[in-house]
Amino acid sequence: MASDAVAPDAADLVTGSSTEGDRSVARPSRRKAWARAARGVLVVGVLMTAMGLSIIIACFINDRTIEEARGEAVAEVVDTSLTRTVVRFNTDEGRVYIPPNGVLYPEDLQTGQTVRVEYDSRNPDLVRVAGRGATLSFLPVGSLLAVVWAVLLPLYWLFRRAATR
Repeated sequence: MASDAVAPDAADLVTGSSTEGDRSVARPSRRKAWARAARGVLVVGVLMTAMGLSIIIACFINDRTIEEARGEAVAEVVDTSLTRTVVRFNTDEGRVYIPPNGVLYPEDLQTGQTVRVEYDSRNPDLVRVAGRGATLSFLPVGSLLAVVWAVLLPLYWLFRRAATR
């Protein structure tokens, strides 16, 4: 009956080993990996949000810069592509100018179309379609961020759930 007084895992307590095998060792590291993945998803979301907000802020800065030294002209749309819309216009000095980066807020412009533009007279590279402003950036940036978070939040939830199991 003396053997009944000894706990079944007494040897494990003395030696510090476990009879459960490698499962107890693997589980905490796997949990840490899932927790890190969840944190990584949040970091990506925060960085994407910061980039989106930076784009909106940059649009307002460009608009303010144009307003400080505004020149106005009628421009011809030379080329439209996915990445930029190129226009050609005459500056106040009579110089024909084609901004290398295209025009800001080029929605619904077609090649050959004429459109009124506003530009920074100190730097004619900065040009926008007249009557359009930074508020137009809210919809595309907001839509992009909504999609980003619609994907990342469920991923975060799944990773956190896996980390707590």
